[in-house]
Amino acid sequence: MYLKNLLISSLLVCALAFVSVQARTDEAHSDGNAPAKKTTQTKKVWSCPMHPEVKSKSKGKCPKCKMDLRPVVESEAAVAPHEVDAPASAMTKASGEFPKMNIPDVELLDQNGRQIHFYTDLVKGRTVVINFIFTTCTTICPPLGATFARVQKELGDKVGRDVRFISISVDPATDTPERLKAWGAKFHAGEGWTLVTGNKPQVDELLSALGASSARREDHSPTILIGNDAHGEWTRTYGLANTSQLVQIIDNIIAGKNINTTAEGSN
Repeated sequence: MYLKNLLISSLLVCALAFVSVQARTDEAHSDGNAPAKKTTQTKKVWSCPMHPEVKSKSKGKCPKCKMDLRPVVESEAAVAPHEVDAPASAMTKASGEFPKMNIPDVELLDQNGRQIHFYTDLVKGRTVVINFIFTTCTTICPPLGATFARVQKELGDKVGRDVRFISISVDPATDTPERLKAWGAKFHAGEGWTLVTGNKPQVDELLSALGASSARREDHSPTILIGNDAHGEWTRTYGLANTSQLVQIIDNIIAGKNINTTAEGSN
């Protein structure tokens, strides 16, 4: 009988000890010592496609370039106070510095129907000026082509020698090489101005890498991407900017200088 009572007492002590440990564990989790749990919320805001730092809670126009603001969805992550800092890549983007370009060497076609590899044949080691168009566009694309034409004329023999112009179709299903060639002829595209199209998966991959993807072709951004691959200098600017401003930016990029200036206005 004595042994039976001793065994029961021992079991009760063990049970009480377990309950005490579990209570302390639950308390620790409740006071913030547990791993942080993220909860993601989304909100709809309006942002400028040319100046993504411009945001509004309602529709309107960008105060910098007067473009219509477009709806975007932003994610907000709510985390515990001891959550680790954001990665360096996120901080770089937030600071306004241009991220390192990783341009795919996709196989495409130029306006003459020649097969090309985008990075190897057009960009590698060169200074390039890139815009995004489609041939059936009747709004922003003709002015983008006209801007390229004015800058091409202003730069003279530098085009094709020191810098190459590239127009990428955002509607490759429609834009055959022949259509691109005819479109380029309207703006007197010279030897240093290449227009490219290709299979949609490859074009989509390229547009994504260049930060020029859009859900609809009509929504593509009127930006110009200017880069010096040899020096790793890249910048974006407004596709309808003043010719002299664009020429100055291009000359700086040719020289390996990234002035981080967004040109505004048109002529």
